[in-house]
Amino acid sequence: MEQNITFRPKMDDELQAIDNKVLSMAELVETQILNAVKAIKEKDMKLARDIIDGDEEIDDLEDKINNDCFKFLATQAPLASDLRYAISIMKMIRDIERIGDHCVDIAKFAIRLNDKEYYKELIDLPRMAGMSTQMVSDAIRSFVDKDLRLARRVWKKDDEIDELYKFVLEEQLGVAGSEPEKAECAVQFAFVAEHLERIADYATNICEETVFMLEGKDLTKI
Repeated sequence: MEQNITFRPKMDDELQAIDNKVLSMAELVETQILNAVKAIKEKDMKLARDIIDGDEEIDDLEDKINNDCFKFLATQAPLASDLRYAISIMKMIRDIERIGDHCVDIAKFAIRLNDKEYYKELIDLPRMAGMSTQMVSDAIRSFVDKDLRLARRVWKKDDEIDELYKFVLEEQLGVAGSEPEKAECAVQFAFVAEHLERIADYATNICEETVFMLEGKDLTKI
């Protein structure tokens, strides 16, 4: 018992340091989501290239967090709950890294669309980006804070993103089918919406991992 009391503060400090890196990684990704769509809306090629170049920093953070988790598991005597938490973090940052990859793909669409004349003001894509970013932020916060209510709230918000995605998809494919001169632009907008919808899906993955870690339940079956 004395050994647990002695070493627990050090273990908690290591876990807190890992949490801080996770939050830093999340902040980078959240900025990338918003900037990727901003690059499309404003035809900002420098911003698009910055997003592509910035993906390396996200990848580096993923490696560092994984290494910290492996070190924690190898050098400490974690409780079962600590073990689940560390393993869950490694799963979660994989999802965060994939969100970063989607941002890079969106930035590449910005470059492809640079010489295209948009046939309408972009409203729904920035709205989707804002919703997806908030979901990612809240999902990661629910994990770090062990907030089950927040996790469930975020998980349910995915329906809103899905509905908006369907609307954007139908609209863009309708334009592509009826107005050939606008087809290329419309199809690429549809692909951007798909990437944003997938980002929201990763946020729900994080929420599911949070609930499973804390309650041992599958959120999709509750």
